[in-house]
Amino acid sequence: MYATIDSIQHGDAPWESFSFHFMGPLARDDPQWKRATYTVYCRNTQTVVHNMLNNKEFDGKFDYIPFQEYTGPQKRRVSNLMSGDWVYQKANEIAADQNTHGSMVVPIIGGSDKTTVSVATGHQEFHPFYLSLGNIDNSLRRAHRDAILPVAFLSIPKVSRDAEDTEEFRLFRKQLYHMSITRVLKPLRAGMSTPEVVYCPDGHIRHAVYQLGPYIADYPEQVVLSGIVSGWCPKCLSPPEKLDTAGRPRTHDHTHFLWGREGFSDETIWTGWGIDSGVIPFTMRFPRADIHELLTPDLLHQMIKGTFKDHLVLWVEQYIYATHSKAKANQIMGDIDRRITSVPSFPGLRRFPEGRRFQQWTGNDSKGFMKVYLSAIEGYVPD
Repeated sequence: MYATIDSIQHGDAPWESFSFHFMGPLARDDPQWKRATYTVYCRNTQTVVHNMLNNKEFDGKFDYIPFQEYTGPQKRRVSNLMSGDWVYQKANEIAADQNTHGSMVVPIIGGSDKTTVSVATGHQEFHPFYLSLGNIDNSLRRAHRDAILPVAFLSIPKVSRDAEDTEEFRLFRKQLYHMSITRVLKPLRAGMSTPEVVYCPDGHIRHAVYQLGPYIADYPEQVVLSGIVSGWCPKCLSPPEKLDTAGRPRTHDHTHFLWGREGFSDETIWTGWGIDSGVIPFTMRFPRADIHELLTPDLLHQMIKGTFKDHLVLWVEQYIYATHSKAKANQIMGDIDRRITSVPSFPGLRRFPEGRRFQQWTGNDSKGFMKVYLSAIEGYVPD
C-alpha cells in the first residue's frame, strides 16, 4: 500500500530534456550540423494531461461526452470541439472496441509556432509546442486558466544558408521535428489503446482514452507536419494550380499505398501527388490519428496576418506605387507610417478573465470579424 501511494505523482510536471543527433555515416569534411547534438526540453505530457483533468476550476466548463447543440429547429451550433462531428466519430470508434468501450474520450489539441530564443542561446530557434484538451470549454482557453500549457520546446538546427539549401539537411530537419513530437507525446500513447483511470473536474473518477486531436499551425508548418511539397494542399490532393477545386482528401492509407507501389519513384510521388517520401508524419506512430485530418488553420497567421498583412497591405502598397510617381508614392507611404506610429498601443482594450464568446458571425460584417478575431486573443475584445 505504501509503495502504491509513493508511486502516485502529484503537482506540476517538471521540465526535462532529451537529445537527438545524426546517426548516419560521417566523413571528415561533413558539415557541423551532422556532428551537433539537438536538445529538446519538455514536460511529461501524461502528467500535464492528468493535472488538467483534475483541475477543479474546470468544473462546469468541461464536457465528458460528445454532444450536439441546437439553438432552434434544425439550427445547429458548433462552438466547442466536443460538439463537432469529428469527436463524435472518434467516440464511436472507441465505443466499438471492447477494450475501450465505456471510456471517456479525451482529445489532445496540439499547436506550435517557430520563435527565436536569444538569452544565452545565441539566437537559437525553438518551436514552442502547446497542449490543451478538447473537453475544455473555449472560454477557459482564453482566460489564462491553465487550459493551454507549453509542454515542449522543439529544437531547430541552426546552419548556414548554404547548408539550408541541401536536400540532406532539409530531410534531416523534418525528421528531427517529427521524431521530437513523437517523443514528447510518447507518454500518452499507451492511454490511446488502454483506458487510464483519471480524476475529473467534477470530483469523479473515470476511464479515459486519449485521442490525438486538432493540430493548430500556419501553412509553412503544415507543410512539414503533413510531409507534403510546399504549394500543395495538406488536406486534399488538388494540385497547386487547382486549389479552388475540391480534391480527394489526403489520408495515411493513400500515402502508404504510393510508398509500396512498384514503379513509383520518389520523384514521381513528389511531382504527381505532392508528397515528400522522406518524411514520416508523427501521427503514423499513434492509433486512430491522421495528420491530414487533424490539421487546423492558424487563424492569427493564415486569416489575419496572411490575408491582411501579407496580402492586402502589400497590394495597397503596390497600387500606390503603380498609380503615383515615386516621389508622390513615397510621400503617401510616409504619411501612412506616421499615422500608424501615432496610434497608442492597444487602444480601448479590456480584459475578460472568464473569456467572452461571440457565437455567430455571418456575411461581410468586418466589425463582427474583428470581434471574433480579438476574442480569440487571450480573452481580449474591443471596449
